[in-house]
Amino acid sequence: MTTRQSLMDAPELFTSSPQTFDLVVTDLTMPHMTGDELAVELFRIRPDIPIILCTGYRKRITEREAMDLGIQAFVMKPLTQHELANTVRRVLDEK
Repeated sequence: MTTRQSLMDAPELFTSSPQTFDLVVTDLTMPHMTGDELAVELFRIRPDIPIILCTGYRKRITEREAMDLGIQAFVMKPLTQHELANTVRRVLDEK
């Protein structure tokens, strides 16, 4: 598992070795770039990367809009570790 505290590091890290990632989990609301904007950037590099978008604020983007971007799962916060684990498993199994 690779994590980053700063969103500014994520696209560069992904670009340097996109095939080493099996899945990306991102939050919608972050400084400097939203999760859906990050997803668009990552899809430009690797269109097949599964992305899970987490949010506690549905008014910024709907689940349908997220799916239309290519995001595989849209989860509402708060969520439990069990819910996140099930979502990760489902997305990877669908891959």
